[in-house]
Amino acid sequence: MKKLLIPALSVFLSLTACSKERHYLKPTQTPSKKLIVIPRDYKDPTLRPYLVNGVRYYPLPESGGFVQSGKASWYGKEFHGRPTSSGELYDMYKKSAAHKTLPLGTHVKVLNLDNKKEIVVEINDRGPFVKGRIIDLSYAAAREIDLIGPGVSSVKIVALGKEVGELKSPLGREPVVEIKDLNRGEFTVQVGAFKNKQSALMVGERLRVIFPYVEVAVYEDGDKGATYRVRVSRSNSLDKARQIQKRLEDMGFEGAFVVSL
Repeated sequence: MKKLLIPALSVFLSLTACSKERHYLKPTQTPSKKLIVIPRDYKDPTLRPYLVNGVRYYPLPESGGFVQSGKASWYGKEFHGRPTSSGELYDMYKKSAAHKTLPLGTHVKVLNLDNKKEIVVEINDRGPFVKGRIIDLSYAAAREIDLIGPGVSSVKIVALGKEVGELKSPLGREPVVEIKDLNRGEFTVQVGAFKNKQSALMVGERLRVIFPYVEVAVYEDGDKGATYRVRVSRSNSLDKARQIQKRLEDMGFEGAFVVSL
């Protein structure tokens, strides 16, 4: 998010596995499935803002109603066995993914718009930090939706929360989670989430000069404290919401995204 000065943010998330651009393997390259795991304490997901390549990102306190469309890429051998932002070691043979702001541990349905194949993955890393890309899939996840060859494809992602991975059918298969018609419903655009109330109010006042509807709402997350979410506009059309999102991005709010209510 550009052009915003947020006070009292002095500690940034240390990113060990996602500060570089992802690289993918050629389809003929098959790395070893043997992964040496070094025991370590699991780091709880954090909501602290972090800085990569001069851009500050604000992880979301919750994923309810999150939908997003854009480009997906994948990463494999170069990062295999390295720590992710969640503290886990990246295993390219497990179905996981990296996202810039969704809470770590969130399960996400990814629909490949080029071939209509879909998969559920767990967010355990941060990235991709390449303009226009919204999610980086693991090698195994990318292979499921035929992303290995092209390397990049258009996708639609829907956050499912943190419990879907525990659901099993009687036969042990993954549950089928239907993707709703994203072009119908009620939508708003989230500009940002702030720990500092005054920062959220300042952004809200700035936006009220331009938009007729601006909401600054508090979200309480137990012992993690309050987060103040700034949202703009209400519409019953996803296309209209995306137009508002694009307008906000042009104003410098690059972290703006559409939320389905």
